[in-house]
Amino acid sequence: MPGQIISQPNPPPGPSHLPESIRDDAVTNELDTSKFLTMPELHAIQKFRRAAHYIAAAMIFLKDNILLERPLTFDDIKPRLLGHWGTCPGLVLVYAHLNRIIKKTGIDSLLVVGPGHGAPAILASLWLEDSLSPFWERYTRDRSGLTRLITKFSAPGGFPSHINAETPGSIHEGGELGYALSVAFGAVMDNPHLVVTCVVGDGEAETGPTATAWHGYKYIDPEESGAVLPIVHLNGFKISERTIYGCMDDKELIALFSGYGYKVRIVSDLEDIDQDLAASMEWALNEISLIQSAARAKTPIFKPRWPILILRTPKGWTCPKMMHGEFIEGSFRSHQVPLPQAKKSQEELQALQGWLQSYGPHELFATKGSRGVVEGAPTEELLSIVPDRKDKKLGCRKEAHAAFQPIKVSDWTRFGVQKGSQESCMVVVGTLLKDTINENPNTFRIFSPDELVSNKLDGVFKITGRNLQWDEKSCANGGRVIEILSEHTCQGMLQGYTLTGRTALFPSYEAFLGIVHTMMVQYSKFKKMAHETLWRHDVGSVNYLETSTWARQDHNGFSHQNPSFIGAVLDLKPALARVYLPPDANCFLSTMSHCLRAKNYVNLMVGSKHLTPVWLNPEEANKHCVAGSSIWKFASVDDGLNPDVVLVGIGVEVTFEVIAAAALLRKMVPTLRVRVVNVTDLMILGPHGSHPHALSADDFDTLFTNDKNIIINYHGYPIEVKGLLYGRPAVDRTAIEGYREEGTTTSPFDMMLCNHTSRYHVAAAAIRAGAQFNVNFSKDPEADANALMAMAKEDKKYIFAHGMDPEGTFDTPKFD
Repeated sequence: MPGQIISQPNPPPGPSHLPESIRDDAVTNELDTSKFLTMPELHAIQKFRRAAHYIAAAMIFLKDNILLERPLTFDDIKPRLLGHWGTCPGLVLVYAHLNRIIKKTGIDSLLVVGPGHGAPAILASLWLEDSLSPFWERYTRDRSGLTRLITKFSAPGGFPSHINAETPGSIHEGGELGYALSVAFGAVMDNPHLVVTCVVGDGEAETGPTATAWHGYKYIDPEESGAVLPIVHLNGFKISERTIYGCMDDKELIALFSGYGYKVRIVSDLEDIDQDLAASMEWALNEISLIQSAARAKTPIFKPRWPILILRTPKGWTCPKMMHGEFIEGSFRSHQVPLPQAKKSQEELQALQGWLQSYGPHELFATKGSRGVVEGAPTEELLSIVPDRKDKKLGCRKEAHAAFQPIKVSDWTRFGVQKGSQESCMVVVGTLLKDTINENPNTFRIFSPDELVSNKLDGVFKITGRNLQWDEKSCANGGRVIEILSEHTCQGMLQGYTLTGRTALFPSYEAFLGIVHTMMVQYSKFKKMAHETLWRHDVGSVNYLETSTWARQDHNGFSHQNPSFIGAVLDLKPALARVYLPPDANCFLSTMSHCLRAKNYVNLMVGSKHLTPVWLNPEEANKHCVAGSSIWKFASVDDGLNPDVVLVGIGVEVTFEVIAAAALLRKMVPTLRVRVVNVTDLMILGPHGSHPHALSADDFDTLFTNDKNIIINYHGYPIEVKGLLYGRPAVDRTAIEGYREEGTTTSPFDMMLCNHTSRYHVAAAAIRAGAQFNVNFSKDPEADANALMAMAKEDKKYIFAHGMDPEGTFDTPKFD
């Protein structure tokens, strides 16, 4: 069937088999909603809602005659009808009541909107409270600004159909569903003054990321952080089907959210919805205040029940009830454009006229300019609920666009390690992170899917702890580490924390960082538009630390071997994307220090947690990382002058194999002139102009020569480097090996053999490539190359026979 079959609008859920006693867990009769609002407040809210409804609907349909000063004609209708009406009435309802309560109480609040496709509702409300014109001067609160808002919506040069970085007050890209709640929790961390209201649509509530994010408040310490007020906007339908939550009765919803640990209030009195929601919001804020006051008085409530509101309203409320014999209001048919043929159908055009006229626009906007009246401006009565102070308005909060607090990062060389030793990059970086936490007790956090100890970053626990408030040992202890086994929740919290001005790090197993691929892309879209939106200030970079890589996931097996997140970052806009593969501990310190201080980027750092050689001292490492690449003279013949072949390592373990290959070649064919290059900044490889870090043609040739063959041993998928090199003349003389999607539970060196990234593969390729330029280094280059591959076979036999790599496989290569 093409759409949900319903026999009535706004169909109620079927009854459950849960006992009536479940209702005792919700807040019901003890909350008196009758006459909660004064009559002036009630009338102002109702008029605000009518005005916002009118504007939102007009934005979807009208390109002229914006205030219905004459009957609508087909010429007044946009040629392409875009927008999502179904969620708009609920969003307007929430926005109006937030305005009232902000003005009444003076709270500092942000609004995170899960149903981001409801942009007309939010933009209409922003225009009414005059939060558009401070950022977009053409959207003034008068006829001119209203005309532009309505006629240019979802049209070239206007606001898009979804909330994005161009929307004042937003910190969440309103496209892909599932992430609003975790973003809201990240935003309130270390913002003790802030209350973030988060609207979660009942469609979004079906997503996996949202299902875990309900636990987010278990990581909120009410002494140091603000609060999230989740509002589940339950209107019953998705695009063409009922929602899961829409089919759950009140008892089932109460049981679900009480199990999560919330105190539930269901708001569903449609006949008196404003009184119901006003009383419920004030109750929720009082509950938040009680929890925070106890914590800040050093008497925290263990496992407090934070408030949640479940708002039941009809889908597409106030639009035409029926059309062509089908239900519109209270059904999936109001999800997007309730009257899709209004441009062509006289019946639908007349219905649109009646729908828009039902809001009484002439009572809401000044249509004739008279003394003291701005034509097109909203009436004073409906504006009486809007906060008087600009900085209190939802669209003008600085937390959303101008709150960046740069962190202090110590001189990393203090933590540098000795050249020639073997160190774990992660253990060494952990010392810098520990110091960073100490220097930035309120502006730096680590979000990790329960892997800090496994990834050997647990040195940070010498100075801080975890922040799981439902564990009595870490409750109220100010831990700076959020560990939750949901990459989605980590990513959402990271985004909320970063976009409200702070800095964070997301360490993860390499194989599972790809879980947040599309979330990262959505964030990058937000950042791209923010970068092009002049009123948005800088924010810290989003920093990913990828370790437990495929090269040493020999023990966990094939499922844990996946470097694909590198390619995901490479696909971003060059202005945002940064990918680093530091070859040793000192280079990793330099890279981490840079990324924590950098602004506006998506930084990906890839490295090993196991012991590997320290090739460069701190001074050398610093120069190498600033350049992004360099010739490693110690591993090259005659410091790399006039090479026959160029060997390139990109990544910790594969660089080790390049160095081991160079040492092997030095003994086996000493007259083969080998140059060894390490690349730590992947972006230098692209053609000049393709990325801000891309080397010029001359610098590229200086590093890689302009005519010799290049053998690249790469940590990720070879096609990624091929794509970067496309457009460089060198691509035709370059051979690339990397992860071939080969692996199992085996030994570390067998992983190199399986993927043709071993020292033997590199050395054999070097002999074959070098023979084209130096015919004297070997009597029989092919025989030498075959001898190397025979060594590879012997090592593989040993591994299968003994279950381990040959002794000395990972000793630091010598060039005596």
